[in-house]
Amino acid sequence: MGETTPKPELTLHRTVVLVGMMGAGKTAIGRALATRLGVEMRDSDAEIVDSARMTIEEIFSRYGEAFFREKEGQVIARLLEGPPCVLSTGGGAWLSEDNRAMMNAKASVLWLQADLDLLWARVRHKTTRPLLRTADPKATLAKLLEGRAPLYALAPLCVHVDPTWSIEATTDRVLEHLIAAGVIMPAQG
Repeated sequence: MGETTPKPELTLHRTVVLVGMMGAGKTAIGRALATRLGVEMRDSDAEIVDSARMTIEEIFSRYGEAFFREKEGQVIARLLEGPPCVLSTGGGAWLSEDNRAMMNAKASVLWLQADLDLLWARVRHKTTRPLLRTADPKATLAKLLEGRAPLYALAPLCVHVDPTWSIEATTDRVLEHLIAAGVIMPAQG
């Protein structure tokens, strides 16, 4: 007899979209959540990079942020048509009113809310963040957070990320919120 993959104890009935600032943990938590649920984890930024065969930085440099945002919306729309998965989005994806409407209609959206100090600790050494290529990247990050937080707050679900939590502990909190919201159900036996 061959080995069987254990069935997850929980079943995801609709895609979960993780939104929030760069450094909030969308990719790490998305991977952990997808593993626990036995579903695919998709990353809209990675999908854009794959389809464009360019880095996000190259896309921004060659074509500008508006072009990137247009492609981002198209990629998210395509991913939301697939089977339920965990979808990690780029920090700016939720800013578009059209993207918000599309995500809310076709998925359950959860904001990973993190404070500036945690975000800065996680992104300050990364060179792949085109929006932070400024004379004072921490001030730029603070301004982005200040401007984006009211829009992120429109997400139906929110987990405040505690800097002391591990990936597992944060994923536990996300699962608790998704179960409470009825997005995840016990698997049918």
